[in-house]
Amino acid sequence: MYEKAHAMNRIPALMAALVAICLVSQPAAADAVRSAYVGQQSRDIKALSGEDIAALHNGDGMGLAKAAELNGYPGPRHVLAMVRELRLGKNQAAQVTAIRDRMSAAARPLGDELIDRERGLDQLFAQREATPERLLAATAAIGNIQGRLRAVHLAAHLETRAVLSTEQIAEYDKLRGYADPGRPNGDHSTRHHH
Repeated sequence: MYEKAHAMNRIPALMAALVAICLVSQPAAADAVRSAYVGQQSRDIKALSGEDIAALHNGDGMGLAKAAELNGYPGPRHVLAMVRELRLGKNQAAQVTAIRDRMSAAARPLGDELIDRERGLDQLFAQREATPERLLAATAAIGNIQGRLRAVHLAAHLETRAVLSTEQIAEYDKLRGYADPGRPNGDHSTRHHH
C-alpha cells in the first residue's frame, strides 16, 4: 500500500515535467517548419541571390572548380593573386593571365545566359505557366549551361597546373590552406606534367 501511495505522489511531478518538456520543445518545432527561404520570395530571380548574379556576370568560379582546386589544380585568379609568394616568372605570369582572360571571356556570357534561363524558369512559376514539358525544357537548358560553365572553370585550372612547377603547386596548396600531409593529394609530383 505504501508503494502505491508513493507512486501516486510522483505522478503530479512527472506530469509537470512532461508539460515543461512540451512547452520548451514547442518553439523548436515552430522553427522546424519555418523555411530557410524566408525573405527570398522578394528576389527578382528566386534561385539566385544578388551575390550569385554579380558573380555570374563577373565570370567568377562560385565553387564550380572545387574538383580541380581541392585536388592540386590551382585556379588562375588565385595564382595571379599570389605571383610574389609563388615566385612566378614573367612568362608564367603572362601565361596564367592569358588563361584567366580566356576563362573570363568564356564564363561571362555563359553566366549571363544562365541568369536569363533562371529568370525564365522563375517566370514560368510566377505566371502560373509551368507545365511538365516546359519545366523539363527549362531545367535541361539550365543544366546544359551550368555544365558548360563548370567545364570552362575546370579547364582553366587544368591549364594553370601545366604552367606551374611542382614546388609552386605545393606552395599554392600551403598558402590556400590545403597542404595537409595526411591528404592523398598532398604529393602532386606523381601527377604533375609539363
